[in-house]
Amino acid sequence: MNQRPNTDQQEPGEALSPGLYIVATPIGNLGDITMRAVDVLTRVSAVACEDTRITGRLLHHLGLKQRLIRYDDHADAQAREGLLALMAGEAVALVSDAGTPLISDPGYRLVREARERGIAVTSLPGPSAAIVGITLSGLPSDRFLFAGFLPPKEKARGDVLASLAAVPATLVFYETAPRLTDALATVAATLPGREVAVARELTKLYEECRSGTPEALIAHYTDYPPRGEIVLMVGPAPAVETSMDDAEGLLRAELAHAKPSHAAAAVAKATGLDRKALYALALTLK
Repeated sequence: MNQRPNTDQQEPGEALSPGLYIVATPIGNLGDITMRAVDVLTRVSAVACEDTRITGRLLHHLGLKQRLIRYDDHADAQAREGLLALMAGEAVALVSDAGTPLISDPGYRLVREARERGIAVTSLPGPSAAIVGITLSGLPSDRFLFAGFLPPKEKARGDVLASLAAVPATLVFYETAPRLTDALATVAATLPGREVAVARELTKLYEECRSGTPEALIAHYTDYPPRGEIVLMVGPAPAVETSMDDAEGLLRAELAHAKPSHAAAAVAKATGLDRKALYALALTLK
């Protein structure tokens, strides 16, 4: 089992136990940094980050000076090995440019190899643009699928959306401002009839979450080109009502291998139709 050190049991100022500390950082508003994140960043031996300039500005804002080690999408196995060797004996923080590391950011292989080697891994919860976006959108949030960035090319983008069409959940993507209207056009073509929401500049002064049809959003953002990083959300497919006439075919298929009561129960669960009515129909069909 991968043991996780409890930072709350260590005295402030005391060196942290060796291992990897995954630290979420603000996605816009610097006030969203947690007290625990500041404490850990104060006490680690080094901070692995995507861009030393961006993380350096955050640390400067917090009044901290820590050793920064670049670790991004282009980091090779040698760079990863160096970090693993360091965290075997010292505390190392992993941060992204903004938000929670590993969510469409590098770090997956580092965490996986640390766990395989028995190095303690601790994750500090904090800001995530995907979560902020889904909570603002007004789209169903009881079930959602985060699918990262959509491909930049139209065909590949359409293929990805088509593969997710049957998922009974809100789809959540990250997108860039220059590609937003193209992405919305592909949503309109591939997933017609869906409600869409666009969240941008999250936690910042000009935070915006706009929802509607893809066509309406394309018109808006053509007139008012967006800036900043974007969370694009696509609602689940509208519920399709099934009539008793439609249910007859489903019942016949179920009756081929099930008793009328079981067949009625299965079709009722799939369609939302009344079970007793379906059972009566199943008896006549049997």
